[in-house]
Amino acid sequence: MTAIGLGLPALPAQTPVRRRTRQIHVGDVPVGGGAPISVQTMTTTLTADVDATLRQIAEVTAAGCDIIRIAVPSQDDADALPAITAKSPIPVIADIHFQPRYVFQAIDAGCAGVRVNPGNIKKFDDKVGEIAKAAGAAGVAIRIGVNAGSLDPRLLAKYGSATPGALVESALWEASLFEEHGFTDLKIAVKHHDPLTVIAANRLLADACDYPLHLGVTEAGTAMQGAIKSAAAFAILLAEGIGDTIRVSISDHPVQQVKAGNHILSSLGLRPRKLEIVSCPGCGRLQVDIHRLAGQVEAAFDGFPHPLRVAVMGCVVNGPGESREADLGVSCGNGKGQIFVRGQVVRTVPESHVVEALLDEALRLTDEAPAPTEPVGETA
Repeated sequence: MTAIGLGLPALPAQTPVRRRTRQIHVGDVPVGGGAPISVQTMTTTLTADVDATLRQIAEVTAAGCDIIRIAVPSQDDADALPAITAKSPIPVIADIHFQPRYVFQAIDAGCAGVRVNPGNIKKFDDKVGEIAKAAGAAGVAIRIGVNAGSLDPRLLAKYGSATPGALVESALWEASLFEEHGFTDLKIAVKHHDPLTVIAANRLLADACDYPLHLGVTEAGTAMQGAIKSAAAFAILLAEGIGDTIRVSISDHPVQQVKAGNHILSSLGLRPRKLEIVSCPGCGRLQVDIHRLAGQVEAAFDGFPHPLRVAVMGCVVNGPGESREADLGVSCGNGKGQIFVRGQVVRTVPESHVVEALLDEALRLTDEAPAPTEPVGETA
């Protein structure tokens, strides 16, 4: 039998053709212009609590976050920005609502980017020239973030609701104001809680401009529902080459948002695969608690530095075959587990030792693992 190479399945030979955009930089992270799609999240700590915020930034960085956004709703939060940006291992975007003066503080504090929501910053249009001048001088990117829940009242009156057209008109209007001042280091996000609206709005936006786009299904919901809604919208748009950064806005810890985002990208061949668990859903043939065992294996391999496909199977119908096709696998029955490595049975262990045995065999393979490459897809 042919040996199975570490890190299979391989990435598809042809990843989606990316939409051609201009490229901006958020700190040292390139966005658009064929750059790898970045994963973002947002801290949930009180920004003024510098230590707590930096701890959470460290956690999401370890989980694979590329860019972090932090809320700046108060003067105390704005005052904390210099200390946070000085120590953050990844670029910081300040999230500004209602008070345009915090935009200037964020720029002065060394933030790599500023998110502005034109729908709820009073007299924002009058401040665009000053913001463009300050951001341009500091090399700070601006994200225009339009949300269905905070759409400009004028557009709500015109369209009757937060339609795709309303979201896009709001974003392009604000982009045009920055353009009048010669500022084009912009990325745009148009978000809605409905995946179909997100898809339609981003298609319209992709046709209307060449700015990089940040994808998100805002207020997506609880962990499972929100991840499914986000994956449904992202998969369609990314397969069409639309999207340059993503955030999975589920009601869960930011680390889980980052993990979900990375899983979505790796499933589409847009980011190197890491851990992939292949496990059966369960049926009357099972002779093991497969749900518990699969969870234990996933937890044991969390953070493992090499790409692995691990099969956790519970009966003789599909178990041996799936285990042979994985880097590592176990096929369980009668209180025991057959351990497979690269398609071959290497030992049989008691069920209670399965996780330990899989970890042992994984460590044996690490010296042979090639360094993963970062796929970015073709650019149209």
